[in-house]
Amino acid sequence: MSIAAVAKSIDATATEQELTDGFHLVIDALKLNGIETIYNVPGIPITDLGRLAQAAGLRVVSFRHEQHAGNAAAIAGFLTKKPGICLTVSAPGFLNGLTALANATTNCFPMILISGSSEREIVDLQQGDYEEMDQLAIAKPLCKAAFRVLHAQDIGIAVARAIRAAVSGRPGGVYLDLPAKLFSQVMTADAGAKSLVKVIDAAPAQLPAPDAVKRALDVLKSAKRPLILLGKGAAYAQADDAIRTLIEKTGIPFLPMSMAKGLLPDTHPQCAGAARSTVLKDSDVVLLIGARLNWLLSHGKGKTWGDAPKKFIQIDIEPKEMDSNVEIVAPVVGDIGSCVSALLAGIDAKWPTAPADWVNSVKTKREENIAKMAPKLMKNTAPMDFHGALGALRTVIKERPDAILVNEGANTLDLARGVIDMYKPRKRLDVGTWGIMGIGMGFAVAAAIETGKPVLAVEGDSAFGFSGMEVETICRYNLPVCIVIFNNNGIYRGLDTDPTGRDPGTTVFVKDARYDKMMEAFGGVGVNATTPDELKRAVDAAMDSGKPTLINAVIDPAAGTESGRIGNLNPQSVVKKK
Repeated sequence: MSIAAVAKSIDATATEQELTDGFHLVIDALKLNGIETIYNVPGIPITDLGRLAQAAGLRVVSFRHEQHAGNAAAIAGFLTKKPGICLTVSAPGFLNGLTALANATTNCFPMILISGSSEREIVDLQQGDYEEMDQLAIAKPLCKAAFRVLHAQDIGIAVARAIRAAVSGRPGGVYLDLPAKLFSQVMTADAGAKSLVKVIDAAPAQLPAPDAVKRALDVLKSAKRPLILLGKGAAYAQADDAIRTLIEKTGIPFLPMSMAKGLLPDTHPQCAGAARSTVLKDSDVVLLIGARLNWLLSHGKGKTWGDAPKKFIQIDIEPKEMDSNVEIVAPVVGDIGSCVSALLAGIDAKWPTAPADWVNSVKTKREENIAKMAPKLMKNTAPMDFHGALGALRTVIKERPDAILVNEGANTLDLARGVIDMYKPRKRLDVGTWGIMGIGMGFAVAAAIETGKPVLAVEGDSAFGFSGMEVETICRYNLPVCIVIFNNNGIYRGLDTDPTGRDPGTTVFVKDARYDKMMEAFGGVGVNATTPDELKRAVDAAMDSGKPTLINAVIDPAAGTESGRIGNLNPQSVVKKK
């Protein structure tokens, strides 16, 4: 056979081989690693990636704004312990998603932001490509890890590295940069399949040192007024049985941070949620499980914690977290499940339960505060105040403990944390460490999709404004989400005025707005509720039907207070202008 004939035969064989490209390799890499859902906003250059992913069996949920798609991916990571995937276009779309990525990293939610990007050779020479931006450089400071893929054969390893980075150690956000030219690169399907990587043991257990466990147990045993403080890291860990056993075996009062509520029911006899100020001030030994001594806990010092010296025991997977604000006398470094199990192994039948005088004093204070609050929650006036409306929703969650509560706002958030009891873990999702507004609709969409459970989103009217257009997304996907907007005509209150008489006050919205009409515009159910009884009936009907519903809860414009619990962070001018 001639050389020309041999060459022709080789060419014919090559053309008969099955081919793949960058689009399909990204999809195959995600599917190989158990990813089932992508949250995205379609557009150049990732439009076909979403279409092909949907055709390949992945669920692709399209939002109206990338920040909300990113928030959905972040909370999906929290709920599943697998990285949530957000897919965006380049430059502006990437920047919109970046807020959610940074928030996920701060809150330790595993998430991967995948963005299309402009071509490197043009970006690096700053020649003005379509949506030109060095996205990798911008993302790096705001996430755990950031990778760029230039060659199709590297897609598999890049996806694997992103997954491992997102979920191992302290979870967080990862950025994956995919230039447009990557998607159309072609290789044989066989070579493509061999380039994919299935991540094995993405988040391996990290066992605590025996000496650290013994030290922690010794400090805990010496306590006269011990307290266990649960953070959202404890909820994320899904070590629910071990945590419950530790608390009940020791008899120590526990205080859950907001997203840890429900790890044990808020009605549990050892729950100190209704005596928060007392236990923080009077405790002498505090065991932190998945909680950080940041601003949410007054950095572990100051008048919140009282005058008596405290000893802190801290369980965290990140060694650098120890001593971040105050001395940690017994650091226990490792994953929460392993650390709590190790503590349990050291607690035998002779272990002393928490001192009775301490337990009883906490119980007395809790019962006093609950009794003091009860009349406020029973008010059935029109217009409603925050307590009356939350009292109605408190009953809804008590009757439907499987429902997921999403919560954001100022007074709406601050008061709901204390009023609405939770009964099961990972059922309360809120603004987290940064207190960031706008998480509501993204969290609600992902909660409904990832769990299949009904969702009750309780929103301040200001907070809802950040993501309100996503009610169309909720209706489009026909999700079982009931949104309740606490409408008091403004931020904090709806009574501010402009001293010049020219404009509305800076914190005031349109008077008596009807947010329920927004939901009706997209085919959902809209309800206007003016009393707690009306509100309760409307929410029950929505939860029973499973239909997308928005309830405009009319709140007295004078009912709110400035900044809620964090008013001290809002400086006041002391200068009087003449």
